[in-house]
Amino acid sequence: MANGNDSRKGALLCPGCRKLVSADEHKCPYCGLSRPGSRWKNSFLTGGFSSTEQLINTIIAVNAAMYLLSLLISGRGLNLSANPMNFLSPDSQGLLMLGATGAIPIDRFHRWWTLVSASYLHGGILHIAFNMLALRQISPLVIAEYGTHRMIVIYTASGVGGFMVSYLAGVSFTIGASAAVCGLIGASLYYGKSRGGIYGQAVYRQVAGWALGIALFGLVIPGINNWAHGGGMAAGILMGLLMGYQDRKKENLRHRIMGGLCMSGTAAVLLWAVFTGLFHQL
Repeated sequence: MANGNDSRKGALLCPGCRKLVSADEHKCPYCGLSRPGSRWKNSFLTGGFSSTEQLINTIIAVNAAMYLLSLLISGRGLNLSANPMNFLSPDSQGLLMLGATGAIPIDRFHRWWTLVSASYLHGGILHIAFNMLALRQISPLVIAEYGTHRMIVIYTASGVGGFMVSYLAGVSFTIGASAAVCGLIGASLYYGKSRGGIYGQAVYRQVAGWALGIALFGLVIPGINNWAHGGGMAAGILMGLLMGYQDRKKENLRHRIMGGLCMSGTAAVLLWAVFTGLFHQL
């Protein structure tokens, strides 16, 4: 007599809809994905993160690691300025080597890959703290309504889009996760407005408060890259429109592949940034 675990030996989560199916199924009975047990369809590229918390913590950890590295390779050492905006800030040379973007890195050194890496660099302890706090507050909503892989696509594309707008506007040197975070805000604005109803309107009003606060902050505090903020928010709205959200279109294999490519592409860019940054220290 077979034990109760035998029936689950060939079971797995369908990479298309994340429901339990047999590994031998020719087609998922829930979402229609062909051969859900295929090895490549269940790789990390399409499988990704198992939980919302894991994804958020990973992004924060990567930002923290890049920030600490920028301090370590900074030529002036630890900056213990009495000005809280400059406290523990790396120097411009170290940030340039690790992938800061803008007209100088792109036009002078042809470093187009910095459009990705700049989202993981910060100019001080308050800079990274504010951005990571905003990420932790807004990302659970985006993950809940779009899914983890679409969130990754929105985050990555918004960072690139925001910094591209910033570059076209002539900003010479810029860094920070705020363009990508503004993309999450833009996607949330689109979701709230598109979904409507009591819940959609509540989401829209709450996130609109974030958008207004960021706009006012950019007008009051000098040195804020408002071009990147606006470009990132516009990119987030566009990605929300193009990819849809869970109520209209469940996250599928195409979204998972896009998210996996964004993850692997970002990892490759950051590894290259670390390599070039450390190489120039030798």
